[in-house]
Amino acid sequence: MTAPAPVAAPPQFARGEAVVTGIGIVAPNGLGAEAWWSATLRGESGIEPVRDYDASRYPSPLAGLITGFDAAEYLPGRLLPQTDRVTRLALAAADWALEDSGADPAALPEYATGVVTSNATGGFAFTHREIRKLWTRGPQHVSVYESFAWFYAANTGQISIRHGLRGASSVLVAEQAGGLDALGHARRTLGKGSSLVVSGGVESALDPWGFVAHHSSGRLSRSSDPRRAYLPFDAEATGHVPGEGGAILVVEDAAQARARGAHQVYGRLAGHASTFDPRPGSGRPPGLARAARLALDDAGLGPGDIDVVFADAAGVPALDDAEAAAIASVFGPYGVPVTAPKTLTGRLAGGGPPLDVAAALLAVRDGVIPPTAHVERPVPDHRLDLVRGAPREARVRAALVLARGHGGFNSALVVTAPQDRPEHPHTDRPSREASPA
Repeated sequence: MTAPAPVAAPPQFARGEAVVTGIGIVAPNGLGAEAWWSATLRGESGIEPVRDYDASRYPSPLAGLITGFDAAEYLPGRLLPQTDRVTRLALAAADWALEDSGADPAALPEYATGVVTSNATGGFAFTHREIRKLWTRGPQHVSVYESFAWFYAANTGQISIRHGLRGASSVLVAEQAGGLDALGHARRTLGKGSSLVVSGGVESALDPWGFVAHHSSGRLSRSSDPRRAYLPFDAEATGHVPGEGGAILVVEDAAQARARGAHQVYGRLAGHASTFDPRPGSGRPPGLARAARLALDDAGLGPGDIDVVFADAAGVPALDDAEAAAIASVFGPYGVPVTAPKTLTGRLAGGGPPLDVAAALLAVRDGVIPPTAHVERPVPDHRLDLVRGAPREARVRAALVLARGHGGFNSALVVTAPQDRPEHPHTDRPSREASPA
């Protein structure tokens, strides 16, 4: 995919705005932002049967798997013994995001840079391997790195150490919703004086014990057909497929990005909000629609300003019904294009929503909405303008990303175009089409 020609003049932003200047992606259908984006627009799926062990006895053997990733090619050998697969993926994505941004953290004040990530599972494979050693061989055989490699904050800590990002940092744990909460918190961190935050989320919990944990949710599809297993908003929806991966973004204070002459700005993190669902049996509505409205208010936008919604897309009929109702309550029936490109990767817990944010930013850049693959029978009662089958050419200047986490977490984030973007930057760009859904 050919990148758009750089704008001659540097981006113009008001001080205090949070802009994204770098994207790093590790996903089941592509490593690197451009490879993943091209695969997504072509409709290439990364969902397949688990490879590393016999998963035939599980209710479903399918997962969104990252293949072709050799950590030794991207990271120094000293990091390999002390990191789980999830942290290796996060470190690679962070490296790519910083390289993409052109930012040099060392050139910024020592405590002006930080890391805010989301993670819902920690280093599953690492800790399960070491616990097995403890049971079978004794404590003297357990790695000293078990003390932190399993922890939810390992990705934040290792990225911070690797790149000397010593300012305000944190990790957020709220399953899918945490992926947007991390970016919202990064935005707030910039508002409190930081200049640059590496943010997003990456997950990987597909070892045998992790796979059991996914199945214990009761929300996984039991289909063994990769094309029919994850069908959000479809009449045949029976659950979702788990996956690994996510996205890491470089989020900068806009004035700082302009001062250093940032060669690209993908867009702005313009608004964010989080809510909790009410107590079951209270009779009060779920909190997703409220999160969407609050995020729009935070961005200073109305429903008519949004060009596309990236849905949470649970794939569970009752949850899809609730999300469709929330979207219709905010935008009206068929009021806005809706898409869920995660049907090509599976749900990635805290890594999935940052991947949707990356898709929203690239949709803004390229003027195209990625499709919801494999959905053939949309539920009529949902009254959604669901983008499916092939990418949809569209002028995208603002997108809303939605996410929900187990336990009633809701999060919504608004992404908008850079203010200096030309009105029609890609009128000469050839049409792209995905494989038939």
